[in-house]
Amino acid sequence: MTDREILIKKISSYQFTIHDLRLYLDTHPGDEKTLMKIKELEDEYAPLKKKYEDMYGPLTVNESSSNRWCWVKSPWPWENEEDK
Repeated sequence: MTDREILIKKISSYQFTIHDLRLYLDTHPGDEKTLMKIKELEDEYAPLKKKYEDMYGPLTVNESSSNRWCWVKSPWPWENEEDK
């Protein structure tokens, strides 16, 4: 597994966990521990996302400020870089 694949898996894990905890808050809106956990995870997620985008480009079209199509020039997550 490449460094890029490892990094994107970490990012995906954080995104999933944060999203899942936000869904939990729909039924438990006063859960302060969960709110604190989300903040903690977001603080850990942000530098990973920045590192990925600095190294490989934006993760989504919304993250691309200069050229809205540059994000599609990178290999897709399912493309094997060794096959090039």
